[in-house]
Amino acid sequence: MRQIAMVSTDHGPIEVHVCGQGPLVVMLPSLGRGAADFDRLAADVAAAGYRAACPEPRGLGASAVPDREETLATLAADVAAVIAELGDGPAVVVGHAYGNRIARMTATNHPEQVESLVLLACGGFVPVTDDMAVAMRTIFDPRNPPDVRLDAVGRAFFAPGNDASVWADGWFAKLAQAQEQATVSTPVGDWWAGGTAPMLAVQPADDRLAVPANADALAEAVGDRVEVVVIPNAGHALLPEQPEAVAQTVIGWLNRRRNEVGV
Repeated sequence: MRQIAMVSTDHGPIEVHVCGQGPLVVMLPSLGRGAADFDRLAADVAAAGYRAACPEPRGLGASAVPDREETLATLAADVAAVIAELGDGPAVVVGHAYGNRIARMTATNHPEQVESLVLLACGGFVPVTDDMAVAMRTIFDPRNPPDVRLDAVGRAFFAPGNDASVWADGWFAKLAQAQEQATVSTPVGDWWAGGTAPMLAVQPADDRLAVPANADALAEAVGDRVEVVVIPNAGHALLPEQPEAVAQTVIGWLNRRRNEVGV
């Protein structure tokens, strides 16, 4: 059964959707999107014997917007606060798309709180193409008609032939603006390597935003500290496109980490 936990911080509360019992797994959503993106994966992870915690980004739900300029370090501090309050030790942190930047920053600045990382559609190293940048601006501009925005969602986030309508809604422009500012203010080198945490990079084969060269670059940078798994017939959205494959891959990683280090 899913419950709501409110985590107190010096910058206001964070709303967290929690389900299951067991080792803590924290899940961070994509740019401008909320915790609901993880509903299916959180349920699957909870059924496998883990406690899934999905924080709402600040500005969504009851997560307060602080009077500060966001950086990836401030967002990572929020994740560390969630782990400290809800966990009994270091957590596995799952970051989808933009969330993987926060996850890696958390592992860098708060290594004692992070057992390992799962990076779903990890990018940030290879710049997006001009056409993908246009698609992103189209998605987050509410003045565009719904069909135009949905077409942009399909082009940027979904593999050919997959149903983009499942992500027709759930885009929060103000949140995305704050998150983009956090990215601009933080050099890639500050978070790219994910500290010293073991990492699983789950790479969608048809990702046009975080192209596969990002995962290749990460593997080249950190060597065998990262394991790369490619999911076919999936774009940057990944979670709604291949939920069973993602769940199987993530739970397989969690079980291996639990067996190896007692997570």
